Amino acid sequence: MNYPVGIKQNGKKITYYGNRGMSLEEDINMTNSYYREQNIAVIYKKPTPITITKVDFPSRKEAVIKEAYFKTPSTTDYNGIYRGKYIDFEAKETKLIQFPLKNIHPHQLTHMKQIIEHGGIGFFIIRFSKFNETYLLEGDKLFEFIHTETRKSIPKSYIEEKGYLIHEKLNPRIDYLKQVDSIYFKGELYEKNAKK
Repeated sequence: MNYPVGIKQNGKKITYYGNRGMSLEEDINMTNSYYREQNIAVIYKKPTPITITKVDFPSRKEAVIKEAYFKTPSTTDYNGIYRGKYIDFEAKETKLIQFPLKNIHPHQLTHMKQIIEHGGIGFFIIRFSKFNETYLLEGDKLFEFIHTETRKSIPKSYIEEKGYLIHEKLNPRIDYLKQVDSIYFKGELYEKNAKK
């Protein structure tokens, strides 16, 4: 079995990259399933709102959508509740060595600001697929960069410095709530709330 972290064999560390074909979205969905199964948090991917304009009905069981369009711009990718707090975040993946700001839409930034202003937990999960590294970046840190810099992309070094590296594991896949605990709950671990 190829584990996502390095293991030692004959005294040498060998790193397996079994996750390289898996997308960030798949990893987060698996992680969220684990959180729900263990009664740790209730977090789901938001469905993209669409309007269906044409459907082919050969039979009731075989209806096929032929034409649809996006109804309204979606906000962020995921939302839910964790330890009594509303949680909302966007997940992005890049093959570059910096994160292009054009990957985040203005309405997503507005939504994230509103979440934070109203006392919710808002952040971004950013994966640098070239390095197989995933970071949690608080919404406030992203806004700080946007307001103080003129660059059109965030250097990886900024995210390394201001963000939190999420270590990959077998289960949960990318345990981002561990970082949420250290940032928002002063390090109290959620495992206390998990099923015994």
